Amino acid sequence: MDKNSYSRRVFIKQAMLASAVAAVSPGLLTARPKLAAANERVNLACIGIGNRGGEIIRDLYATGLANIVALCDVDMGAPHTLKTIEQFPDVPRFQDFRQLFDKMDNQIDAVSIGVPDFSHFPITMHAMGLGKHVYVEKPMARTFNEVELMMKAARKYKKVVTQMGNQGHSDANYFQFKAWVEAGIIKDVTAITAHMNSPRRWHGWDPNIKSFPPAEPIPATLDWDLWHSAVAKQHDYNHDYINGQWRCWYDFGMGALGDWGAHIIDTAHQFLDLGLPYEVECTKATGHNEFFFPMSSTIVFRFPERKKMPALDITWYDGLDNLPPIPEGYGVSGLDPNIPPPSTGALEPVKLNPGKIIYSKELTFKGGSHGSTLSIIPEEKAKEMASRLPEVPVSPSNHFANFLKACKGEEETRSPFEIAGPLSQVFCLGVLSQQLKTKLEFDRKKKVITNNKMANELLVGPPPKKGWEQYYQV
Repeated sequence: MDKNSYSRRVFIKQAMLASAVAAVSPGLLTARPKLAAANERVNLACIGIGNRGGEIIRDLYATGLANIVALCDVDMGAPHTLKTIEQFPDVPRFQDFRQLFDKMDNQIDAVSIGVPDFSHFPITMHAMGLGKHVYVEKPMARTFNEVELMMKAARKYKKVVTQMGNQGHSDANYFQFKAWVEAGIIKDVTAITAHMNSPRRWHGWDPNIKSFPPAEPIPATLDWDLWHSAVAKQHDYNHDYINGQWRCWYDFGMGALGDWGAHIIDTAHQFLDLGLPYEVECTKATGHNEFFFPMSSTIVFRFPERKKMPALDITWYDGLDNLPPIPEGYGVSGLDPNIPPPSTGALEPVKLNPGKIIYSKELTFKGGSHGSTLSIIPEEKAKEMASRLPEVPVSPSNHFANFLKACKGEEETRSPFEIAGPLSQVFCLGVLSQQLKTKLEFDRKKKVITNNKMANELLVGPPPKKGWEQYYQV
């Protein structure tokens, strides 16, 4: 057995036993989160300040409930960070989140984490160990095991407030879905079609790729080693890894499913009590290769009967040429102002906007993404049902205010790790089925893949680089 294989197997065993270990870092176990008083603002440290990270910071600050007390980015001073720096010119700046916590621990109540998917995990674990409340972008992490450890940490540090950034969970769709389930309007759901057919960053790339892109000079402002976070496998720098391009690669991102799934199936997953699937099958992967995501994918997630609810399949469609079947009476797929444009900034017209079609034994529902509400189709059925629909409450706070109010003890977060974790793990399983272009059989109780040894090892992923192992112990 070669050295790398041995270290991988040792790490997997250690990771699986992590719940029995209590050693995040000396001194961290006694940390207690501090609740801000009703008239105080939450002191917020922001990790990842450009692109989406910068948008998160501005949204949190716009609530009037937060003081921005620290900024951190591995490429501090790069063009995409300047807007945030200019808005908060006197706030202390750091390149390494570990130094930020070392120097400003007592001045921080909470953190926002707007970094690439593969970097969410160690920052979140460090913050929680210090008793800091955490707002982290979706999906929670890149590997199934990292999400599992984050949920275990949240259970351990009970007073730490957690929120995953699927902002539709605080908008109209969340409250409507909840009300319609409670009123029996949404019941006996047997199938859901989820679709994201907009252009993706990698759609112009060559799927016949034979290797990762060639090395380029590292920008002077960028700490390339630190950019890799806990990832031991170092890649040569290339511009197609940074500024959102990391979404394209299996090593770093989660593709269209991880990017948009949390905005499309989140409410169905929560309020239909789906949990984890027993089977995931990638039935289509156009342009499949071992490096980046397919040009189009179809993935079927199969969920068992739950309480009095029937078994349910979710079928995911992405790709410009991979539109799902549209039921009769669907109507027009008009542009929904509640759905932000893709992160590519692409404004090309699409044949079908991101969303979902929900099939129950009696009714069919058409829905969009993010905060978009559902409608009953066809229109004639909607008119017939109109008088029987319950009143839907208005959201008391947007997703960012919800988090900060929870830090102050005034609300509970709507997407805490106990809810967002299993949803994120669904995406982790889906990505594995894409990557291996296969069907995975999953034991929901033991949380292991039973029919594919390689896939089961990938639930954990490769061992971290030296000096980062402590984050994988709870």
